Amino acid sequence: MKRLHRRFRTYGFMIGSVLMLTTTLFGQGSLDYTGGLKVKLNEDGSKYFRLIQWHQVWVRSIENNPGTVDVTGRSSDQTFDVGMRRSRFIMYSQINDDFLVLMHWGINNQTFANGGGSGTGGAGGYGAGKKPQVFIHDAWTQYKIADNLKDTRNGGLPFSMHIGVGLHYWNGLSRLTSASTLNIMTLDFPLVQYPNIEFTDQFARQYGIYAKGQLGKFGYRMHLNKPFLTDNSAALSANQAVNIATENWSVGGYWEYQFADREADVVPYKVGSYLGTKEVFNIGAGFYHHPEASGIQTLNGLERQDHTHFAFDVFYDKPLNTQKGTALTALTTLYLYDFGDNYLRNIGIMNVNPNGNAGANTSVSGFGNAEPFLGTGTISTTQVGYLLPKNLLSKGQLQPYAQFTHKQLDFLDTGIQNYDFGLNYYLDGHNAKVTLQYALRPIVTGSQVQGFELSEHRSTFTIQCQIYL
Repeated sequence: MKRLHRRFRTYGFMIGSVLMLTTTLFGQGSLDYTGGLKVKLNEDGSKYFRLIQWHQVWVRSIENNPGTVDVTGRSSDQTFDVGMRRSRFIMYSQINDDFLVLMHWGINNQTFANGGGSGTGGAGGYGAGKKPQVFIHDAWTQYKIADNLKDTRNGGLPFSMHIGVGLHYWNGLSRLTSASTLNIMTLDFPLVQYPNIEFTDQFARQYGIYAKGQLGKFGYRMHLNKPFLTDNSAALSANQAVNIATENWSVGGYWEYQFADREADVVPYKVGSYLGTKEVFNIGAGFYHHPEASGIQTLNGLERQDHTHFAFDVFYDKPLNTQKGTALTALTTLYLYDFGDNYLRNIGIMNVNPNGNAGANTSVSGFGNAEPFLGTGTISTTQVGYLLPKNLLSKGQLQPYAQFTHKQLDFLDTGIQNYDFGLNYYLDGHNAKVTLQYALRPIVTGSQVQGFELSEHRSTFTIQCQIYL
């Protein structure tokens, strides 16, 4: 009961704070963003550059994994913190329709205890968590091969193709693997859509060559990439595969059939929710293959194993009542992951308390908010949101949503689930919004010898404040 009382006391404080914040925002009014920060370089706007800036700030109350200790070494059941989930810029420009150049840079995941620049720690101006390093997310150039989407007078199918090269986000596998962080419907992605995150990629990007475009109602993107060198061979064992060094290229692709409105593909970032401005119904499928990227120890020595993944998804976004402004958004995705025998990764997003005291009931993933995240097996995710009528509030709109993730990972040999329930408060669409989310993550205990079991779920309550221009 003490733990429940402490948790809900914290939640009450957080909700009260966000109500004060939204009142302040209303008092200042909201901006009309329309075309964003776009600068025309000629009269008709065909030559331009556009700059996008955004912050996503998280205020969290985390129910820690069993055995967790805080930064002083004391037992810690709960952590309350504020952190920067994302702070970024994107700039892209065209001098004509044939060429496009894009750069995307910023920081991610800075907290009071981690996320600082390399070598930071201890006391002073370069203490732990301070002065995060701005780094490049995307940097690529693109060239038009063909584009007759608007001109089919010769009787041919609408067709476009653009070729690009660089550090890019034109990923294969699934819709979410190239999703925009600006218009996510949920607080955050399930994140299982990034199989290589921060191992053989740079924050979901790899260097490579891509082709993207549309053929009739089909949209496509394909890539040939040179993954970043990742060598975890020091952890080689006979129990589970790990990443090992290789110079092999990866290949991937994603194709979707668009039954309703055609989605724009000037940039790779897939929209999470159109908020009633567009009707989209897409069915997609994709893959990713990186030969000999994993290794496992056998009686005959090192056995190299491939990374081969497949995904299938359905995205539906439809205005329901245009006068009231209601809309339905739904996305479901199935991932078939093969990283090699019994491959498993544990991750804790912005984990400020990764240390603890091991015991019989501690999580196999460790401490803080770490959990079994990715591995060989199957993972399915489903999210559904409903945009409520405009007239419920004097200003802004509400969108309750729910997200469910099920993982059946070979190493654990037991099904585990994540549950996320949230509410978006759109002050001015995705440009200015506040999100509240209550999430439950699985705690898995046991061992390979004794077997694993899903023993309980622990919670995280988060408030996100987002503004982008």
